[in-house]
Parts: sequence; structure tokens; C-alpha cells
Amino acid sequence: MTSDSMKLGVVELLNLMDTKKISAKEYAAELSRRLKDLNHLNSIQSFNEDLLLENAEIADEKRESGVAGKICGIPFVVKDNMNSKIFPTTACTTALMNNHLDINAETIDLLLKEDAILGAKANMHELAFGITSNNSVTGPVKNPVNQEKFAGGSSGGTAAAVASGIFPIGLGTDTGGSCRIPAALCGVVGFRPSTGRYSAEGVVPISHTRDTVGTIARNVSDIVLFDDILCDTDKVDNDKTFNDITLGIPSEVFFDNLEPQVEKTVQAQLSALEKVGVKLKEVTMSEIWSHNEAFGFPVALYEVMQDLPDYLQKYVPSVSFHELVEGIRSPDVLGVFNSQMGADAMPKEAYDAAINVHRPEMLKIYKSTFDEHKLDAIIFPTTPLTARNIGEDETVELNGTQVPVFPTYIRNTDLGSNIGAPGISLPCGVSTDLPVGIELEGLPGDDQNLLNLAKSIEMTLTS
Repeated sequence: MTSDSMKLGVVELLNLMDTKKISAKEYAAELSRRLKDLNHLNSIQSFNEDLLLENAEIADEKRESGVAGKICGIPFVVKDNMNSKIFPTTACTTALMNNHLDINAETIDLLLKEDAILGAKANMHELAFGITSNNSVTGPVKNPVNQEKFAGGSSGGTAAAVASGIFPIGLGTDTGGSCRIPAALCGVVGFRPSTGRYSAEGVVPISHTRDTVGTIARNVSDIVLFDDILCDTDKVDNDKTFNDITLGIPSEVFFDNLEPQVEKTVQAQLSALEKVGVKLKEVTMSEIWSHNEAFGFPVALYEVMQDLPDYLQKYVPSVSFHELVEGIRSPDVLGVFNSQMGADAMPKEAYDAAINVHRPEMLKIYKSTFDEHKLDAIIFPTTPLTARNIGEDETVELNGTQVPVFPTYIRNTDLGSNIGAPGISLPCGVSTDLPVGIELEGLPGDDQNLLNLAKSIEMTLTS
């Protein structure tokens, strides 16, 4: 095997394994060597080489005997906030460092049932409450493209491990952009399914309304393959010619104050889409933004104070919520939790209004925009700017002004999270200094059509 083999996707690897051009054990051995060579990226939290090789040998035996599952022998990495039997589940926070469980998250079990191999747990932003993956407990995840830059978050370890060729695919979680943002900043594909499409059982939570497991891979076909396994929805092929595709260009917020490199790259991709026949329509959703602002933080901050203690009581009763908070070391994450422990905690009235008033209105506006313009999806830059230096956790420079890190990076991914819509970030402009992502976002529940669309559009993106 060569280092180029480590840049192959899942579908390509399965073909090579099926034709006996490589074995699962050979690939696992090369993966182990590559992980050691790239250990400085700090993308991996837990790994066991002997166990990986043992499971790969079993996969080869299954393939030889003709009883192999759909993804037999494919190693995958998961963000370390998903329960697993063979590795601790730490959420990369102090109080959970010795959290050994005897149960997997349901999404992991679905992949194992098809003979995939859980290869490692990935580093992440502490408790998934941030977008840089600069973690004061486990150290920062470095961007494989430029190691002085952060990888994005909170699923930064998964994105860095896939982008660097350590693993062909991985799972993350996405509450406000945590799969799509690091995928965009590292130059890979990040998919957030509609909320509820994948099981959330066995995941260290922030918000049951907004959380979902997602996938990070090198191409859309691999995302589709995992989607078929992770949900029980019947697959529907509905391929469209480019002339039949209509994409909405939102006139507010999404294209505001972009970094010049992002602006130039995304506009070039939009022009390329128009040249092959895709129709681009400018659309407005101006009334949606006041509802979005009244929804995002009230829901996340209120629900984390309910959902996280419930998780501990169910899976880690030996650790109290107070002990968990006391062990938080990342200043930005500790500040969030401290703000909710006293008189300034998010009031239930704001939460109730978010769920009962603002979310229904957002869904109404969003769906009516799609219906009015007969849109297949909306398209926009995944993030307004590229990755910044590790350690820039509070503010970053954007067009000559210091702007707050968290709200700036989630600005374009937040709306879809709040309404439970599927979104997929595709890499574009990899010839630029740092990766740029462009996102397609569809209607809630319309995941299959969005993935089919993304497969078509992926072919037009210039590199």
C-alpha cells in the first residue's frame, strides 16, 4: 500500500477489498502507521492498534467466507461524546476521563452490525460546546492543512482524522454546525441529517431539540452509504439533470461580510453551477432571523441543564452534574455553564416561547420560501471565514474588525440546526491557502433528495 491509498473513500476501499487487491488487515496496519506519523495533529483521543488489527483480521475472514456485512472491514472514527464499549466515553472533559461503559451508542451498533470496525475515538471541543476544538483538557486539534490553525468544532478531531487520511470516514455530532463547520475548515464533506433521522441514544447531549449525529467523509457517496445504514428510511433515487435543479441564494445574512477568499471561491462555484444549467434564484427570508435569534441560545442553554444531568444519571451515576461542571477546564465552556448556574440562567418562559412560537414560525417561513420558488435547496458559504490561529478563542479578525468567534462561525449553519433541516458542506477551492466550504440545505425530512443533489453538484465543484 502507498500513502495515496489512505486518501481513498469507503466505496473505493470496499471495491479493493472485494477484489482482494488489499485486505482489511493490510489497510488497518497502514492506518496505524499513519496515525502514529500524524499524532501531532492531536485528532485522536483513544486508539488500540492490537484491537484494530484483530478486528480487521476477523473482517477478512468474514469476507472470505461470504458472510460479510455491507461495510465489512472499514475502520471508522467517532467523536468522543458517543458511548462505546471498547473505548472510554469522555466528551473530552475531566470528570469523564475514566468513563468506561458496557454499551454502545445506537449509531455505532448499526455500523458494527454491518461489520465496520470502530477504530478510534476522536478529540473534540470540551463537552461539544464550541467551534474551535481548542480543548484545555485534551489539547487543541490541529488543522491538517495548516497546523497553526484550528480544525473547527466541535467535531474537530473527526474532521482532522478524515481530512489527513487517518480514517476514511467518521461520526460527529451537530447541534449548531459541529459537523459542517470543521468539515468546511478542513476541506472534507460534513453532513447534518434532519433532526431525528439518526438515533441520538447514547450520545452525551447538549439539546435534544437540536442535537444529531452526523457524518464526515471525503465524498458524498460515502455519506450516502452510511446514511443507508444509520436510518431505516427507504432509499429513493431521484436524480435530476442540472437543468432541473433550482437553488436559492438567500439575500440576507448568509453572504454578508464574507472574508474575500471565501467570497471569491464561493462565487466561482456558483458561476460553475450556472454554466452547467443549474438555476440560481435570489430569495428572501428576512422575517425568519428575529425568530432564529430568539430560538438558538434559549433552547441550547435551557435544555443542556436538563439533558446533561439526565445523561449522567442514566449512564454515569457515579459522576454528579456539579462534579462535571467543576472539572471543566476550557474557559469558554466553563463560562457557559457558570452562566446557567445562578440567577442569569435561561428562563423557562424564553424556552417555551422558542419551542411554541418561534420554531413554528421559522418552519413556516422556510417552507413557504421553498414552495414559492420551487427550490431544491438553498446554497451558501458554510462559514463566513476560513480557519484562524489556534488560541484565538474569543475573537478573530474578519475584514479588519475583531468579531466574536462562536456566533461568527455558526452564523450560516445555525438556522438549519434550529429548524431540524438537513445540510451538507462540500469542499471547494482547495487550491486556496485554506479550505472553503459551500453548503446545501434542504427541507426537514428531505434528506435523500438533498444527498442526491449533493452527489450531482459535487462533480461540478472546481478544485
